[in-house]
Amino acid sequence: MFSNSNVVRLNNVKESSVRILLVIDHPYEGSYSRALAAAAVRGATSAGHDVDVIDLDLDDFDPVVRRADLGAWREGRTVDPRAAEYQDRLAAADHLVLVHPVWWEVMPARLKGFFDKVLVPGFAYTESRVGTLQGLLGLSGVTLVTTMTTPGPLYRLWFGAPVHRVVARGVFGQLGVPRVRWVNHARVAEVSPVRRARWLAALERRFARLPEPTGRARERAARRTAARSGAGHGPALGTTRNEPATRPAA
Repeated sequence: MFSNSNVVRLNNVKESSVRILLVIDHPYEGSYSRALAAAAVRGATSAGHDVDVIDLDLDDFDPVVRRADLGAWREGRTVDPRAAEYQDRLAAADHLVLVHPVWWEVMPARLKGFFDKVLVPGFAYTESRVGTLQGLLGLSGVTLVTTMTTPGPLYRLWFGAPVHRVVARGVFGQLGVPRVRWVNHARVAEVSPVRRARWLAALERRFARLPEPTGRARERAARRTAARSGAGHGPALGTTRNEPATRPAA
């Protein structure tokens, strides 16, 4: 469904359009997660927004943090060319969308690796002496879109909704992103085709109504993109080619 460095654009993209980076992690082409991602793209582009899609499975992204990666992390760098490319694309975005299934109550390995290898110090945050973070991303919001076979009330009440806690509090809450929204689709293998169709339509409408970023967030993102371009980093969006955190050094 998605191709590498996939940018979905319209000829009449508005100056005020939202620049969206959508990251999907699912190995099956016919999965409902991919149908949700396609619905989000349809809704966003219908409103004239710019959408860049990162398909972690299609890219065969390596999520493992090896010795060289950890050494670079301590210096605020990344040695993985793919992770560096993802940083450039994230730096240019106003809004981040994460689409994935919930496996063993959290995200799949590739998306966890995206957090570990892309959101490194110096790029995503700086850290104070007491371990609190100052976020550096220019994002105005994050939308987490998940599917699961677990009943929704059980996931929230018994398991404590861990994927939401990780993403909303553990990652982007610490990075100072103002709005993190979670759209969950529970017992996805058992619901009727009619309900699935309704979920797709609802997600499409949500992204057609996505609020534009604040001027402050847009200026922050523009400064970050300009700084990375001046430092010799790769292309920006639209071109081809987190309480103290539990971070990789622990």
